[in-house]
Amino acid sequence: MKRIMITLIGTAVVLCAAAPAFAEEELAPLKIELPEKSFMGTPLDYWSEQLEFSFKPREPFMAPAGTELVSKGKPVTSSDKTPSMGKLSMITDGDKGFQEKSIVELDRGLQWVQIDLEKKHEIYAILVWHYHMSERVYFDVIVQVSNDPDFTEGVKTLFNNDHDNSSGLGVGKDPEYIESNEGRLIDGKGKVARYVRLFSNGNTENERNHYIEVEVWGIPAE
Repeated sequence: MKRIMITLIGTAVVLCAAAPAFAEEELAPLKIELPEKSFMGTPLDYWSEQLEFSFKPREPFMAPAGTELVSKGKPVTSSDKTPSMGKLSMITDGDKGFQEKSIVELDRGLQWVQIDLEKKHEIYAILVWHYHMSERVYFDVIVQVSNDPDFTEGVKTLFNNDHDNSSGLGVGKDPEYIESNEGRLIDGKGKVARYVRLFSNGNTENERNHYIEVEVWGIPAE
């Protein structure tokens, strides 16, 4: 049934149909494949006011129907061009295992990896597995997207847990978190971008930076 709006113009009555409300976009849970859980290593001996404590399984993440994994096999570059362990291409190869053969190790200090999706996408979720052989916290985890490969223009920050701006990329308000086989899911909020850049700055065990896998879920925007 149409709704009718009545507008008074002077003494005349004008009848017009109200603009229909947009139907809610169809959503569906992402079909994320989790790697096997590791039970090795000693319990984490670390605490901070910013540390998130959550032992519940992650709730299904809902995204627009048609959202798919768009990063598998895509090119990866890094601030460290010669990792001391593994190859950069392993970060998007689909292997999420906790064994050493699945791990890419970057140098000390603030380092980044960057994925080229090769065309613009509406990005709805980014998942990152740094390490899950044992419990660790990685520092200054920052995730940004842009259409500029140099990340000098149009940069959008989706996650930032650098609470003291030691990275020089701004103070973040997101929590530190403990690594697990679930990885960390970051809401992409439908931002349109071609490139995804992820930062870290060492961890609770050592000063190195590690990546097992990064997944970007989205829909082509062009």
